[in-house]
Amino acid sequence: MKIGIDVLGGDFAPEANLQGAVLAKNELPSETRITLIGDQEQILRGLSLLNEDPAGFDIVHAPDVITMHDHPTRAIPQKPNSSIAVGFDLLSRKEIDAFASTGNTGAMLVGAIYKINTIPGVIRPCITSTLPNIDGSESIILDVGANSDCKPDVLMQFAELGALYSSYVFGVEKPRIGLLNIGEESSKGNLLTQSAYKLLESSESINFVGNIEGRDLFSGKADVIVCDGFTGNVVLKEAEGIYTLMRKRGIKDEYFDRFNYENYGGTPILGVKGNVIIGHGISNDIAVKNMIKHAWEVANSGLATKINEAYN
Repeated sequence: MKIGIDVLGGDFAPEANLQGAVLAKNELPSETRITLIGDQEQILRGLSLLNEDPAGFDIVHAPDVITMHDHPTRAIPQKPNSSIAVGFDLLSRKEIDAFASTGNTGAMLVGAIYKINTIPGVIRPCITSTLPNIDGSESIILDVGANSDCKPDVLMQFAELGALYSSYVFGVEKPRIGLLNIGEESSKGNLLTQSAYKLLESSESINFVGNIEGRDLFSGKADVIVCDGFTGNVVLKEAEGIYTLMRKRGIKDEYFDRFNYENYGGTPILGVKGNVIIGHGISNDIAVKNMIKHAWEVANSGLATKINEAYN
């Protein structure tokens, strides 16, 4: 299996990405090859500083960078030699099995949709985040930023995509689906959640358990929590904020340590034909390592293929 990593993406590139790639290489199965995509001179110099043999990696020269300030829809065609554009070219030609980056999220979404293509039948691809539950388990929430405005049928599809992700990557049998809302009753919420509730309740393809309130997000009441991207992003940033505040206050807690984004590394874009993983822009070497390892898990599970089979 070959996992491609954008060496030039993120706030601490290329050092953090190279360090993370080295750490991941030592923890992944020996037959796995990590493809380093970026400026070849920087990659070779960085590996030398880490006392790593370049022969242990595949290196693809891509000297240009799509920065956080580049416009997502214009960046890839304007910078065809960028690490993100080249990474998508490799993935589209099946020269790598997954592509991961901590770079421009918008460019990653645009590249996934237009260079890898959306799976037929999927209305809108989405991204997820992992929520640590107080009982030691983990839930996923989607969408967390790709789709700020949604219609009920889109939320219904998020539930289906989330259930497939939970089943094949996290190994959850018959995942429980909850709809994030302001009350448990089916009549609660705005027009979107009320209409989505009816669709979810009537579906025979998912295990819908009803509404989930904000106070129950980390309770383990649902394996998959569905919401629009605006709401999901607020939840995600609030969780990150709580963890940051506790660290600043010098509070050490085993449970709240699981809020650390480093533990999860990255998340796949669900609903596209290839395995595309997005990491946090501030990722350090540990987060990059875990992003690469999760890319391997997603590719190894055949998630994109299984989603395609479910819709076609």
